Amino acid sequence: MKRLLPFALLSLVIFSCNNEKQIEVPEVSIDTLTIDKHMSVLASDDFMGRKPFTEGEEKTVHYLESELKAMGVAPGNGSSYFQDVPLVEITGTQSPTMIVEGGGKTMTFETNKDVVVYTQRVEEEVSIKDSELVYAGYGIVAPEYGWNDYEGLDVKGKTVVVLVNDPGFGSGDESLFKGDQMTYYGRWTYKYEEAARQGAAGVLIVHETVPAGYPWLVVQSSWTGSKLNLDDPNPPYMCPIQGWITRNTAVALFREAGIKDYSEMAKSKDFKPVSLGLKASVSVTNEIKKDMSRNVVGIVKGSERPDEYIIYSAHWDHLGVGEPIDGDSIYNGAHDNATGVTGMLAIAEAFASLEQKPERSVVFLFVTAEEQGLLGSAYYGQNPVYPPNQTVANINMDGLPAYGEMKDLTITGYGQSELDKYATAEAKKQGRYVIPDPDPGKGYFFRSDHFNFAKVGIPALYASGSFESKEKGVEFIEKKTEEYLGVRYHQPQDNYMPEEWDLKGIVQDAKLLFNVGYRIANETYFPQWNEGSEFKAKRDSDMSLRKK
Repeated sequence: MKRLLPFALLSLVIFSCNNEKQIEVPEVSIDTLTIDKHMSVLASDDFMGRKPFTEGEEKTVHYLESELKAMGVAPGNGSSYFQDVPLVEITGTQSPTMIVEGGGKTMTFETNKDVVVYTQRVEEEVSIKDSELVYAGYGIVAPEYGWNDYEGLDVKGKTVVVLVNDPGFGSGDESLFKGDQMTYYGRWTYKYEEAARQGAAGVLIVHETVPAGYPWLVVQSSWTGSKLNLDDPNPPYMCPIQGWITRNTAVALFREAGIKDYSEMAKSKDFKPVSLGLKASVSVTNEIKKDMSRNVVGIVKGSERPDEYIIYSAHWDHLGVGEPIDGDSIYNGAHDNATGVTGMLAIAEAFASLEQKPERSVVFLFVTAEEQGLLGSAYYGQNPVYPPNQTVANINMDGLPAYGEMKDLTITGYGQSELDKYATAEAKKQGRYVIPDPDPGKGYFFRSDHFNFAKVGIPALYASGSFESKEKGVEFIEKKTEEYLGVRYHQPQDNYMPEEWDLKGIVQDAKLLFNVGYRIANETYFPQWNEGSEFKAKRDSDMSLRKK
């Protein structure tokens, strides 16, 4: 990490924004009292973990609507503050075990403990029966890297076993994919999609905490019980059975198949998929419910160019009520993401209170079902209220710091777009340095709602203080982060603790992100994706249509 700091400090010097005029950002009132007021409501037990399709959703979206009205923020979807998002809820019950047979031996793996399986198929029962297990390495087909883990393999009706992340992670070779920086090929979503494109009946990802970026507890809580999906009449590729297995389960399977160094062999371009000589059987029975969730949308209309938009986004949802842990069954989601929602409410109030409104329109989009796979933002990306080629930028807020003011501003996806320059300039004014995500192997750029804006070409900024406390240093934040990921992330223990939290960090980030949005909203320039970004081609194409 120390090697990154000189680069970060240098970036403060060399970057300058593409402003055609000097823009003076006004002082606005964003304070801890405002943050505390919203946090105390949104992260309370009364809101029942803010899960879509529940009473918690009704309370949450109507709270957001009433607050936007009170601030003077106008409805953002015609005359409505809501954008309907059609979802289907699938509550799956796993069979008690996954049975694996081969070589005259039968192995039994307990679901939830050794394996977690689920389905996105809208069917009452989905199963694999005596499905041949095939090891497909990382499960990647990436022509630009000369990589094809499925080469010469017919997996129709079979179940593929694949590793989490991509070959570059932990290799020490920065030229192998992107080294420790996760590519989209490393995300579980990609692995499911690719296995389905190959025709597999099932796909099982081998879980390991470090390359996955989260412990097995997160798999157990996030991939069991009810799951939401977009109610799409033409759904994307999906295998009948999708899931995860623990490392111990994987070791048992590979040992039975006579494979020792399964991880190392997958890191080579010469890797060839191999049948394990084993057959698996497991099933899921489903309860199916179709319903409508809602994104919440507000707008402060621009005074000069109201048909150009800056969109702030934050997901309002969490996991609701689930399995009790230490007697607590409400997954309040205080850090994830009541912090982002409260920060965005404070920014919305600041824009609404301006005597002179910004030249461009500023939109506040509170999206649903992020925890279920970024569904609310995915739906918005497919059904935008405001045209993508008239949307100047997205500023996403997910998990703001609750440990006081920070010395750093960590930009996830640093180097992707010119928005880095705006954020860097504002961080410098606050006496902060800028760093890239210090843990790029966890793929955070693909794990929050800004990704769905990026996919449709809109430059997106995802930044917050997360590395060094202004008062207590790096080790303090490391300890708090380790504690959060170990016992609070996606657990009932993610509670608002006003006696422990220091809300000045949320205020600090909210002010910075307000300043970034204000500057962009008062210039005519459209920030660009940098050369080499995978999102640049889409944006360039859309902007060329805008000019015609």
